[in-house]
Amino acid sequence: QVQLVESGGGLVQAGGSLRLSCADSRRTFSSYSMGWFRQAPGKEREFVAAMSWHGAGTYYADSVRGRFTISRDRDNAKNTVYLQMNSLKPEDTAVYYCAAEGAITTGGPARYWGQGTQVTVSS
Repeated sequence: QVQLVESGGGLVQAGGSLRLSCADSRRTFSSYSMGWFRQAPGKEREFVAAMSWHGAGTYYADSVRGRFTISRDRDNAKNTVYLQMNSLKPEDTAVYYCAAEGAITTGGPARYWGQGTQVTVSS
């Protein structure tokens, strides 16, 4: 059974930074895409960022491009993907979900989801 466990959420002031981590229970995830989605109160879940299975392709929502960076452990031996979030804005406040496989590199639904981690940005 695949498990995705997020960590690193919290409360930060506008302009600050946070780094989210997602640990995949599988020994290696080099052969499938990984990414992040978020859901704000009263809104639908939306795509944030994704990385293709080989790691060469990265994809971002327009709202976060230039501020957020998705990455993974370089040697692919570890099973963690990261989301570095800089210049955070109050509108980035949401529950952030790690996602794996499915159509996530095109913003579509994932095959697997994490339980989510709360990110709150105060003004």
